[in-house]
Amino acid sequence: KIRADHEKALEEAKEKLKKSRDEIQAEIQTEKNKVVQELKKKDSKPLPPVPLPNLIGINSGEPADPDIREKRNKIKEMMKHAWDNYRQYGWGHNELKPIARKGHSTNIFGNSQMGATIVDALDTLYIMGLHDEFREGQEWIDKNLDFSVNSEVSVFEVNIRFIGGLLAAYYLSGQEVFKIKAVQLAGKLLPAFNTPTGIPWAMVNLKSGVGRNWGWASAGSSILAEFGTLHMEFVHLSYLTGDPVYYNKVMHIRKLLQKMDRPNGLYPNYLNPRTGRWGQLYVSAAGTGKLDFYEYLLKAWLMSDKMDTEARKMYDDAIEAIEKHLIRKSNGGLTFIGEWKNGHLERKMGHLTCFAGGMFALGADGSRDDKAGHYLQLGAEIAHTCHESYDRTTLKLGPEAFKFDGGVEAVAVRQNEKYYILRPEVIETYWYMWRFTHDPKYRQWGWEATQAIDKYCRVSGGFSGVKDVYSSSPTYDDVQQSFFLAETLKYLYLLFSNDDLLPLDNWVFNTEAHPLPVLH
Repeated sequence: KIRADHEKALEEAKEKLKKSRDEIQAEIQTEKNKVVQELKKKDSKPLPPVPLPNLIGINSGEPADPDIREKRNKIKEMMKHAWDNYRQYGWGHNELKPIARKGHSTNIFGNSQMGATIVDALDTLYIMGLHDEFREGQEWIDKNLDFSVNSEVSVFEVNIRFIGGLLAAYYLSGQEVFKIKAVQLAGKLLPAFNTPTGIPWAMVNLKSGVGRNWGWASAGSSILAEFGTLHMEFVHLSYLTGDPVYYNKVMHIRKLLQKMDRPNGLYPNYLNPRTGRWGQLYVSAAGTGKLDFYEYLLKAWLMSDKMDTEARKMYDDAIEAIEKHLIRKSNGGLTFIGEWKNGHLERKMGHLTCFAGGMFALGADGSRDDKAGHYLQLGAEIAHTCHESYDRTTLKLGPEAFKFDGGVEAVAVRQNEKYYILRPEVIETYWYMWRFTHDPKYRQWGWEATQAIDKYCRVSGGFSGVKDVYSSSPTYDDVQQSFFLAETLKYLYLLFSNDDLLPLDNWVFNTEAHPLPVLH
């Protein structure tokens, strides 16, 4: 058989060589076109019809109080300012440089123009009733959002911003294009899971499917806060496509993590996707300052209509360990979440960790041993600490990280931690605390932050981060982050809306503030 095949191949080659160069080129072109058509067919097989979950509260929330309404309208105006300038100067680029008035891209999106700000902002535009802007964004996505680019992207960032943003836009608006694009993109992320352990690479090339890890992460390891936060989006992808592959990938990660030993009950931050062993053990819990993995355990339980009790148990175990090992009170009485470094607790908290106040409040209902009141109180204490980090600066905007050493409390010490890049985590916690307590101080704190952002971060070409929140004449970093439109402005808008806009019994927000419906 081998000889026959061999001879047949030789015959075909001889035939080919008799043809003119032009004929051969034409044949190659025909073959290429055939392959492209096949791929198109494969890409565009229709998705099964799935019943949309019962979507409650997607365009309401108008407050009766005229003062609150005025504040809410101000936040909407800020969103319009951010969007209009991006539309004018950065359209199609990932982000905007508001002072240079041109597009901007970071390495997390690779080197290609993927319109990150558009995808990230869609659901915010929708709930604010900015429907013309929403339609502009939808049109761009329909015509220009292309995932077959030769570009290496962060699996984590693309999942929370792009897949999360597209899914939320689909559920809010019912427009099929968002669902189709989300599924196409998810297919491009799947090759990242082709590792010996099934723990995905941090980076994947969208065209070739080749994955690798960040150079700076521990000895080629993947980061828990990244691969641990794919769950919500991937469960929804399986729901919408009827294909269990996405669900299986994330459940496999969970099973693997459950089997591993956890020093002092906490999951270390790095895991090697080749060996399945932890990277540096001493970087416990929030080594890079992110507790997102624990947040996603809680949200997996909420999103499953509280049926996924395994996720709830993992969350409860983890936060008990966090309380025991990471949460401390400063001499001045401020509760903070420290970071493990080299086997001791560093008395420093990052702005990113401030979201945990909202997480504790969100998880209070349903917690063990009647500790709901305790966790709501813990959320309130963290909100207070993070507010202090804002209040103790010149601009009334919080630094990237702040210390609790000796006389210095809730203040940044190092120059490279004094910047504010339009981050949402503190405002996110204010919003959750407002929803669960209706204590007016949270709206007051949110309004302080709104005014400070409008005063010190607003420029004629959009909004920019500032490099030093303790300086009265700060310099700008000249980046309008996509998460400013996705998260910061959305949480502010929700803080000044009634609770019937995206009620928490029906919606769960991913870590980029994209709301996904509870799947009953």
